[in-house]
Amino acid sequence: MKKELTRQQHEDLYFYMRLNRAVEDMMVKLFRQNKIVGGLYSSLGQEAISVGTAYALEKKDWLAPMIRNIGALLVKGVAPRDIFMQHMAKYDSPTKGKDGTSHFGDLDHLHIVSPISMLGDLIPVMTGVAMAGRYLGQKIVAMTWIGDGGSSTGVFHEGLNLAATQKAPFVLILENNLWAYSTPVRKQVPLENLADRARAYGIESYIVDGNDVVAVYSTAKEAVEQARAGEGPILIEAKTFRRLGHAQHDAAEYVPKEMRAHWEARDPISLYERFLSSEKLLDAKSKKEIEERIDALLAAEREFAENSPMPPPELAETGVYCTGDDCHKIRAKWERPVAEVTPPRSSVKAVWAVPGFGSGKGSGGGNAPIHFGDTQPEQRQPAGAGRPAAKAPAKVAAKKTVKVAPPSASRKARR
Repeated sequence: MKKELTRQQHEDLYFYMRLNRAVEDMMVKLFRQNKIVGGLYSSLGQEAISVGTAYALEKKDWLAPMIRNIGALLVKGVAPRDIFMQHMAKYDSPTKGKDGTSHFGDLDHLHIVSPISMLGDLIPVMTGVAMAGRYLGQKIVAMTWIGDGGSSTGVFHEGLNLAATQKAPFVLILENNLWAYSTPVRKQVPLENLADRARAYGIESYIVDGNDVVAVYSTAKEAVEQARAGEGPILIEAKTFRRLGHAQHDAAEYVPKEMRAHWEARDPISLYERFLSSEKLLDAKSKKEIEERIDALLAAEREFAENSPMPPPELAETGVYCTGDDCHKIRAKWERPVAEVTPPRSSVKAVWAVPGFGSGKGSGGGNAPIHFGDTQPEQRQPAGAGRPAAKAPAKVAAKKTVKVAPPSASRKARR
């Protein structure tokens, strides 16, 4: 089911994609001026995925970005200055200069969980967030992202299996950008569609053009609504291309020139501009107004970030470990009667009955479980003693070979 967008929604998607790219372009300049501390990772060509999927969430929902999901942070409400300062290790950054890139979160207001560098680990974490929200009665959906390479990690499968068995309201975005650092997807996964990996866990999956922001948003919106309705987790494979190297230090010379040229012609912002123009939703004047708005915003945000001081030395020993309420207070926000999920109403008798196992008397006189395979060994008898007379072998009718058609997949990846 395709979602019809309002004019404002179209403008929002376009604005955030342009803002996403402008923020990263400015950080490239800061990196070349040696003002960025650590690495810098680009999402050039993948902006439609971060923006389109995050835009499908409600304010109360939770997300956990990865290094190429700055667009999702912007949609959620993170100010560009925070992203600049975080990369510059400034004192006014969300982590007070103690971490780099996008390793920061906001648990109280924006509902953002800080990224985890070990690929795939965010999947069980966000599954837990989704389960907790359901337990508290909050009707939230949790979302995170993973790359094609990260989908080959063990924790990807463990986390997805947990989400499936718990029917967690969780949406996983698998960004298939064709390269896991310098390894092409064809050399790491024997599948045409990575969405097929959802079949192993009996969950729904979708395949979407990751360079079509409207298709990405519409698919993500449908998945979010399904998850919120209690239909379990959903995996969305967004097919796209990583147009720059793994990070600024990687020239990506291993990428064929023809492949790069093909995907550069499918730039998600250019594609969307052509669509908006054809639908009379964007003209030269409105495009210029958006560009001027972004330029003015980022000029002010960059100035603030550059004027922020570096963290003082004495700060290094503080905030390393949480010390309790004096550090920060986290309290469960119940939206259902607590009595429903606390004893005695939540208590069940801890009995696991297995038909056919029964029970027996233990050495102490009480009931004891009968364990499968606990049989007394046969007593040896002299050869031939007590054996019945041999019987003629019974005739067995020949069995016909029956071909059984393989069961069809109950859920197919939707293209």
